[in-house]
Amino acid sequence: MTNRLELMGAPGSPYTRKMLALLRYRHIPHNVIWGGAMGAPDGYPKPKVALLPTFYFRDSDGDLEAAVDSTPIIRRLEHDYSSRSVIPKNEALRFLDLLIEDYADEWLTKAMFHFRWAFQVDADHAGPLLIHWADPSLPDNQVGILAAQFSKRQIDRLYVVGSNEITAKTIEYSYVRLLDVLDRLIQQQGFVLGGRPSSCDFALHGQLTQLTQVEPTAIAMTRKLAPRVRAWVDRMEDLSGHKGGDWLAEAQYGSLKDLLSEIGRTYAPFLIANAKAVESGAENFETEIDGRKWQQPPFAYQAKCFAALREAYQVLSTDSRTRVDGVLAGTGCETLFGKA
Repeated sequence: MTNRLELMGAPGSPYTRKMLALLRYRHIPHNVIWGGAMGAPDGYPKPKVALLPTFYFRDSDGDLEAAVDSTPIIRRLEHDYSSRSVIPKNEALRFLDLLIEDYADEWLTKAMFHFRWAFQVDADHAGPLLIHWADPSLPDNQVGILAAQFSKRQIDRLYVVGSNEITAKTIEYSYVRLLDVLDRLIQQQGFVLGGRPSSCDFALHGQLTQLTQVEPTAIAMTRKLAPRVRAWVDRMEDLSGHKGGDWLAEAQYGSLKDLLSEIGRTYAPFLIANAKAVESGAENFETEIDGRKWQQPPFAYQAKCFAALREAYQVLSTDSRTRVDGVLAGTGCETLFGKA
């Protein structure tokens, strides 16, 4: 048991589902502690920021340390476990993988949160389910009280993540377009970056487990528009038996243009405007995304994500940066890195 990686999560956490699918694919032995809002068992350390999933690694003294944030955890696992890597060796493709993973983690989650809490039918469905996921043994009257409290807290937070009457259509239309883009990519090559899964596949999968399997409104949209994507999400859940497959060759990078154009259409202008607002200390910001006004409070963590992407771009070798620039040209993503 001491050789098995431990993590605490919840089925309703897209990042938990992201990491569990990745661990299964990579054949990394692990134990899942279903905790969520109920917290970890006694004796486990608490992270500085309470996020799911929480991983428990052994430090140099053999003591448990708590870690959150799936993207750096994936890179840590690449160092600790050598087989069945999810990070491309090619430097340019590795950067594109990071960019798409960041989009899934930080923009697609807006759709997940929006579809879960913006419509009453979805909120009524999600509230009790999230409590049952945390502890299915709770009596019904307690479930009702906790579900009402949790739902109110999440609905009140909609504006913080960017879901409101002004932004609703932009979020919903972006999800519809993503379904179309993924449908074509999956049919063409199996995964986003070729014939094997990369970290960006697992990031997309995590958010889509909720959008295609949990939230009634988004489920209906997916069933109508992209049943292939729903099936892909189901298969991604356990790729422990997946064998072989190659990442895209440079000549095939053009297959990513539509996905990168969607990122450039939505996530790129958000990141730029959000970073400016964080830097200026503004309480709210407005920008234009997809031809509509976007308004929300700035989000400091996503400003850090923007800075991390720019740093990753700056350290690319000259040849890799030239390749990346060629793929990003005309998608809108180039604006993230100071390109006209």
